[in-house]
Amino acid sequence: MEGLWFRRLGPDPPGRIRLICFPHAGGAAGSYGALARALSPHADVLSVQYPGRQDRRNEPPVADLHALAARIADHLPAGPHAFFGHSMGAIVAYEVARLLGDTGPGRLFASGRAAPSVPNRRYVHLRDDRELVRDVQLLGGAGNSSLDDPDLLAMVLPALRADYAAIETYRWTPGPPLACPVTVLLGAEDPLVGVREARAWRDHTTAGITLRPYPGGHFYLERQTDHVARDLLDDLGVTEPTRPWTSSASWHGHRT
Repeated sequence: MEGLWFRRLGPDPPGRIRLICFPHAGGAAGSYGALARALSPHADVLSVQYPGRQDRRNEPPVADLHALAARIADHLPAGPHAFFGHSMGAIVAYEVARLLGDTGPGRLFASGRAAPSVPNRRYVHLRDDRELVRDVQLLGGAGNSSLDDPDLLAMVLPALRADYAAIETYRWTPGPPLACPVTVLLGAEDPLVGVREARAWRDHTTAGITLRPYPGGHFYLERQTDHVARDLLDDLGVTEPTRPWTSSASWHGHRT
């Protein structure tokens, strides 16, 4: 079931809900390792491995988001499942869900990304390598340490540039909205997406959205993993009475 396109992050607990995760620009399947551990043993987590990175580094990366979504949809395991995508991954997950239609996810978690219909105003992929790397560093994220090593940078830069091109040249095309509910997650200090852009996701589903802001910037998930995992399980209707968890009292999900 894992095959070329998916990596299972942790055990496959029988009868548990399956969450399929879509990485951010420049990210690989393993970027969801911490989230998978936080969700264990309550979810079977599969993460997409895009071409051009890690064990697929000898394959050319895909610089067209619609083409990438189509290839993933062709290899997606049968449901039921939910989708989680961060940043670029949120749009990839959305486009895969559109392609699947009635066999799509039971819920979409869209993290760190404005709604698909919000126009892009960034063209970082047209800049030189130094400015591209600088943009990534400004957004933060634990994976940025690899950008300081010239050898590692040479390995990741082609996929990173292709991903930037894919998301920055993406154009939403009108069509039927999703039938599943959407949970929209964002960092309160994220420079790329604000509450207004996040709320625009409600135009892309007939089942309503839940808006969940968290303290932090674009990569808020790295410091809010347990909090996010609890909220994901709540939205998926999974109960775990034996697991201790303390939420940040000042942050709550808003349904709209």
